[in-house]
Amino acid sequence: MTGQAQALRGRVVTPETVIEDGVVVLDGATIDWVGTASDAAAAGHGDVVARTPRPDDGRYVLPGLVDLHCHGGGGASFPDAEDAAAAQHAVDEHRRHGTTSLVASLVAAPPAALRAGVRILADLADAGEIAGIHLEGPFLSVVRCGAQDPEHILDPDPALTDALLELGRGHVATMTLAPELPGSVGDDGVAARLVAGGALPSWGHTDAGPAETRQALAESRAQLAEAVGARSARPTVTHLFNGMHPWHHRDPGPIGECLAAARRGDVVVELIGDGTHLDPATVREVYELVGRENAVLVTDAMAAAGMPDGSYRLGPQEVTVADGVARLTYGDSIAGGTAHLLDVVRTTVAGGVPLVDAVYMASAGPAAVLGAAEAGALVAGGRADVVVTDAALHPVHVVRHGQEVTR
Repeated sequence: MTGQAQALRGRVVTPETVIEDGVVVLDGATIDWVGTASDAAAAGHGDVVARTPRPDDGRYVLPGLVDLHCHGGGGASFPDAEDAAAAQHAVDEHRRHGTTSLVASLVAAPPAALRAGVRILADLADAGEIAGIHLEGPFLSVVRCGAQDPEHILDPDPALTDALLELGRGHVATMTLAPELPGSVGDDGVAARLVAGGALPSWGHTDAGPAETRQALAESRAQLAEAVGARSARPTVTHLFNGMHPWHHRDPGPIGECLAAARRGDVVVELIGDGTHLDPATVREVYELVGRENAVLVTDAMAAAGMPDGSYRLGPQEVTVADGVARLTYGDSIAGGTAHLLDVVRTTVAGGVPLVDAVYMASAGPAAVLGAAEAGALVAGGRADVVVTDAALHPVHVVRHGQEVTR
């Protein structure tokens, strides 16, 4: 112990269970002990727990949440940030609401804008403020571009991919690309370049059929399995169902293959479980089909997260938020989310997913995708990232790296 120990007490959510009268003891930036209050004295933590009365408000103690797909919040947008301070504003919005590790997402844009955005975000990653960079494009299907600007969607370009990876200085975590586009797969395709550069292919925004999807998932899985030092042995799927050919029994598209691969443990699928992008029953059904280890909850949040209805931007696109739903101002497409990840967890639990598993899908599961074994779980030796919530899963107190973020 360093003498800086603090105890957080409540219904502690671990990867396996909920400890009804549980305690998480933090020693600086590390979790020192997790267990029942009745066992604390025998474990050498009697004094610090004695100073922490059992709360009577039914509060939960959760691990810090990990969001793999986030475009902004608090009025700030990663694709539109002109400097690190603007991007940090979005990070802080989500951090105050329990997301202690965040991957900042860009959108399809001209190559010069992508390079500038990656430079800014790489600086934030160097400073430890974000957990990585996600490039949602520009190598996407124009047919399934969603809120992406089709004018900035490009054919897969290995050279541009290499340039963005170099500018990212090892912080590019994922890139979304459509498997059906020439140059996405193959020994010298974009997916192979991503794997070689330490990033994960994330298949999405696609009009692919089953054969193309199956090939891309299998090939990238094999490439990651052979890569030295890969973050994860599995590719991901960008927001399953959204930005994809719908799953129809006579024209199946990519969704069935993604689910089958997830069930085999070959891929991790993202789910925007905010109640807008997906019905909560769909999230529950996918969870029951593939298991918590093969699906993660994400926000796909944009600048309006935590903000009132009004006008916003997502890269080059104008967005209008009405009744909490963001849509393109000149079109029908949903233009990102307006929820924090804790809101997504709350909606997912209300939809029938057990609390322990919903929290896992928003913490330990995405941390594993990033190769961040120290994050995402309340276990001894883990990073001291903790979210205390009320009984209804609204944030009360956030600790990141052992330091109080907000109360």
